[in-house]
Amino acid sequence: MQNEGIIELKGLTKRFGEIVVLNDISLTFEKGKTTVIIGPSGCGKTVLIKHIIVLLRPSGGEVYFHNQRIDNLDEKELGKVRTQMGFLFQSGALFDSMTVLENVAFPVRQHTQIKDPDKIDELVKMKLTLVGMDGFQNYYPARLSGGQRKRVALARAIALNPEVILYDEPTTGLDPIRADIINELILKTQKALGITSIVVTHDMGSACKIGDRIIMLHNGKVLVDGNADTIKNSTLPEVQRFIKGEVSEKDLEGLQVSFEDIKIDDKK
Repeated sequence: MQNEGIIELKGLTKRFGEIVVLNDISLTFEKGKTTVIIGPSGCGKTVLIKHIIVLLRPSGGEVYFHNQRIDNLDEKELGKVRTQMGFLFQSGALFDSMTVLENVAFPVRQHTQIKDPDKIDELVKMKLTLVGMDGFQNYYPARLSGGQRKRVALARAIALNPEVILYDEPTTGLDPIRADIINELILKTQKALGITSIVVTHDMGSACKIGDRIIMLHNGKVLVDGNADTIKNSTLPEVQRFIKGEVSEKDLEGLQVSFEDIKIDDKK
């Protein structure tokens, strides 16, 4: 029996002026699974997940959450939907003027009826423990490493026990060991909380480790959709170049500038 779809995109299209970033994309994301979206820079990965949480609205097509269309909701109605989704921004996006405790507590104070400081502290401690950051409650983001900031941001993203977490390049800027810690936390969070995860990344090692399903975007379209073996065994040249990190001949054409053409005449 096929798993239940929690999010559905129907004919999703996004244009910025005359530039088409997403072109008629239809996808269903399964509940409780981790779907990884890969592809070259500028292919529309981040734009796609911003449509899921309706930080961007489509030029065409529709977005559904639990069979309810959400891309046409007003901001007040969207607020209720967004409490069921966590978003881990690429930079972490912590509030610099707030402590770790205050950052993680922020959505709790904004979107729940919990007012007892002790209960809030207990909830924050629980979330920080899950990501290995308990004990850092009184630290400010400036005192944390990049990996620690992302872990705190993840604790904040799961503060309201969301059904879905969207990760935008969660391992960018981290060394391989700290990047793998984030991979493990994504897996741990999914298993511990039964969360549906949608992860944007350019890191193939990360994609293969955490992804139940991997979708590759190219020129605003879905190029490949399957598991890690599907991606690795694809015969499409665009896929193999991405996996191997190889530049195409077309891309190289822009680099074929003769040094003779740009040489400075130092005799003048």
